[in-house]
Amino acid sequence: MRKDRVSRSFKKESSMILYFSGTGNSRYAALRLGELTGEPVNSINQCLKEGAAIGLHSKNHYVVVSPVYAWRLPRVVERFIRQASFSGNTGIYFVLTCGDDVGNAAKYARRLCAKKGLRFCGLEPLVMPENYITMYQAPGREEAEQMIRRAEPELERFAGLIREGKPFPGPKVTLDGRVKSSLVNRLFYPLYVNARGYYAAEACVGCGRCVKLCPLNNIRLENGRPVWGRKCTQCMACICGCPVRAVEYGKRTQGKERYYLTENGTLEGAGDGRE
Repeated sequence: MRKDRVSRSFKKESSMILYFSGTGNSRYAALRLGELTGEPVNSINQCLKEGAAIGLHSKNHYVVVSPVYAWRLPRVVERFIRQASFSGNTGIYFVLTCGDDVGNAAKYARRLCAKKGLRFCGLEPLVMPENYITMYQAPGREEAEQMIRRAEPELERFAGLIREGKPFPGPKVTLDGRVKSSLVNRLFYPLYVNARGYYAAEACVGCGRCVKLCPLNNIRLENGRPVWGRKCTQCMACICGCPVRAVEYGKRTQGKERYYLTENGTLEGAGDGRE
C-alpha cells in the first residue's frame, strides 16, 4: 500500500479524505480510498492529539472514514467536524467501518452536516473485522484476512461514486436500526465509554506504545507503567495495539484475541513488534 498519500498534518488543498481509527480498520479503508481516488489522506487522530484548530479546504468532496460507535459516528468525530472549518467543496461522504451494521447513523450525520453548512452526500457501512473486544470476540487471523478481502469490492464501489460525484445510496434503515442509533446510543456512552477498567498486566514492559496510540492523550506513563485518565473513547487502540498483550479491561478481555491492522495492511498479533 502506498504511503505517499498519507499526510501527518493537515494542509490546504490536501484535506479530502479524513479518517479516525483505533485498531486500523478505518485507516486501512481510508488509505485504500486514497489509492483508488488519487486523493490525499489525513489523520483525525493526529489532529486530536495535537489539539490544534483545523481549517480544511478541498476542491473535491470530503470523505470521512470512521468506525461506528453504538450505531452512530463517534462523538469525538462529531466534535472534530463541529470544530473544524470547511471551505471549497462543501460535499461530504461518510464511510463507517463496522462489525455488522450502522443502524440509522445517516440520520445523525445528515443533521450534523446541516448544522455545519455541509452537503451530505450519503453514508455507507463497510463490514470489517470486529475489534471491540471489551464486549465482543475479535476474529482469528484467517477469518479477519477473509473479511478484509471481502471489503475490497465495496471500497471500489465507494471510490467510483466519489470520483463521479454521485451520492451514496446507503443501507435500508430498519426499526431496529432506529432504536439502536437513538436510545441504545444514548445509554451506551454513560454506561460503557470510560477507562475505569483498563490496567497493565505484569507483562507490561513500559514501552509507551499505548501512550503514542491514544488519540485523546488519555494515557501517561508513571514509573514505567501506563495510567489512564478520564477522556477515553473506547477506540481499543491501547488494548489491541499493545505489542506484548499486556493491556486488559477488567476480566472481560483476558484470554481474548486481539485485532490490529497496520498502516501497510498487515495483521499483527502479540509480540510482533508493532510500529
